Amino acid sequence: MVEIALLSVVVLVLFLTLGVPLPWCFGAAIMFMYFVGDASMRGMVLWGVQQLGNPVLLAIPLFVLAGTIMSESGIAASLLRFVNAFIGHVRGGLGVVAAVSCAVIGAISGSGLTGIAAIGPLLIPEMEKRGYPRAYATALIANSSILGLLIPPSVTMIVYGWVTDTSILACFLATLGPGLMIMAAFSVVNLFMSRKFPLVLDERPTAKTLTREVGKRGVHALPALLMPIIILGGIYGGVMTPTEAAAVAVIYSIPVGFWIYRGLSLPTFVAAGKEAATAVGAIMVMILFSMILSQMFVMEGVPQKLVSVIFDVTENTTLLLLMILVLLLLVGMVVNDITAIILVAPLLLPLMSAIGVNPVHFAAIMGVATAMGGVTPPYASILYLGARIGNVKVTAVIPPAMILIAVGYLPILVLTAFWPDLALFLPRLFGYV
Repeated sequence: MVEIALLSVVVLVLFLTLGVPLPWCFGAAIMFMYFVGDASMRGMVLWGVQQLGNPVLLAIPLFVLAGTIMSESGIAASLLRFVNAFIGHVRGGLGVVAAVSCAVIGAISGSGLTGIAAIGPLLIPEMEKRGYPRAYATALIANSSILGLLIPPSVTMIVYGWVTDTSILACFLATLGPGLMIMAAFSVVNLFMSRKFPLVLDERPTAKTLTREVGKRGVHALPALLMPIIILGGIYGGVMTPTEAAAVAVIYSIPVGFWIYRGLSLPTFVAAGKEAATAVGAIMVMILFSMILSQMFVMEGVPQKLVSVIFDVTENTTLLLLMILVLLLLVGMVVNDITAIILVAPLLLPLMSAIGVNPVHFAAIMGVATAMGGVTPPYASILYLGARIGNVKVTAVIPPAMILIAVGYLPILVLTAFWPDLALFLPRLFGYV
């Protein structure tokens, strides 16, 4: 039966390569196992639907809704103006503003698409006006939007914790260190790349003018800045669970959007709700299908067989980690991060345990590796959305995006895999490991 499970993976990859929509790909793999093998389809479907009722998963639609409301409310614009007050006059400073703003938005929405959706329409035209090539500006903001998947709270870490029965709070903290390092790396790479652009800079303000401007914009941005403080403070202070924090984020963003920043109106609020419902529907369908297929693999003993086969090749921990990284990068390039985690985490976790990798450390490795798929073709959903928002061809966005990935992202991925303390320092500090 292991052979049939592996053949179903071949069917899945074949359909993905042909560009078939993801639900049909997983449906084909599941039906292959049902007809060729002896998997109980009825039992699997009932089990999958039952699993979707887990209260932990309620955080996903709530964080998605908070992110869509934030995109429409004016919260993102207020954050941009505040961050820009500090370094907007520095050469390359506007690019740093993009990276930092996407990190802050990630700490509110938990989604990778929210950053490019909220920041892109505001900052891409402004960056072009200041002398940045439009394709580069789009690539920078799209790549920085990955931080929404790494800066807690993260939807992907909620799913990982749920699938592997690992502390979700520990998973949140595990990706925070790598996420902040990637933000810093993108900022530094941008400062170097900006040297060759004919940028138009603001006059350097005096200390008095800078203080006054920061204070003025800070007061205006205070309601927006309170969102991550309330969410993360509530979670790690033990006041709220991640699901309750997601609900608070939605409740808080509505009055802020309507009456403080006034970006929300009844039509835009309804549109945000529809957009969130569509996204959540797609996510839940993918969770159901990938979860059923993953459970079939587990029942057929694929994880144990995988461990045995890989150990037959090598028992060297460094080589094994390199092999896992390559596998995760390839998986992330063809399916979204949530699907990759549900499908692959149960298969690889026994192997990781066998070579002494902590499940929380593995959460960081999986999170960083699969998040990169959002900007690496053929999947590259964040990159494609960025190209559409930036009104630029994808072929023009890919070269600068790959430079940022190669110089600013891949080194942090390698550090995350081979320097466990980068992922485990904060979970240990808070007593989760």
